[in-house]
Amino acid sequence: MSRSARLLDLIQSLRRHRRPVTAAALAGELGISLRTVYRDIVTLQGQGAAISGEAGIGYVLRPGFLLPPLMFGDDELEAIVLGLGWVTQRGDAQLSAAARDAFAKISDVLPPDLRDAAESAGVMPGPGPKLVEAGIDLAPLRRAIRTEQKLRLDYADAAGRASSRVVWPFALGFFDQIRVLVAWCETRQDFRHFRADRIKAAELIGKRYPKRRRALLKEWRDREGIPERP
Repeated sequence: MSRSARLLDLIQSLRRHRRPVTAAALAGELGISLRTVYRDIVTLQGQGAAISGEAGIGYVLRPGFLLPPLMFGDDELEAIVLGLGWVTQRGDAQLSAAARDAFAKISDVLPPDLRDAAESAGVMPGPGPKLVEAGIDLAPLRRAIRTEQKLRLDYADAAGRASSRVVWPFALGFFDQIRVLVAWCETRQDFRHFRADRIKAAELIGKRYPKRRRALLKEWRDREGIPERP
């Protein structure tokens, strides 16, 4: 286990204990030596952790402490590397650039041992099928979702029939080959899924839709039987 991961586990262990816990109990719980516990407590206190107590009596983490920035376990770090790698490959141009920037920012502030682990992680997304190019720039769609704004869409269905409608966008699905906008359609008065490669034009009309995005997302998840995010 890396030192950073060990410190993270120690913080999490202290969080679980509402009353002072002895160094011996912490050592047994984490599978480390008593000397290591004492040394790690001092390190965390130096990083700003509000840990009260002393050897022989016990330690307690006072409420309100935030973890030192970007402390990840090994599996968490690999999940981040894998996820950002997938977005770099399969996201739209802006999201791909954002994923590269995010990885650079994370790497820059990680402790040295975690930085090395991130940059040499043994997980990576494999090549996928060729993406079907979206008909429009997806950035305005994502902006409309974030700000809960109505969109006017010009859309062509699978048979090529064109239509224009106003929708309440609340999610954008990224699949291996296609991207799908999920929205409430004012014309159909129901949820609809719009393939991004069939959207001919999308215009923000400067009006918020009347429901909250979270409520629309929950209603749609319940309708489709899609579980909540972990």
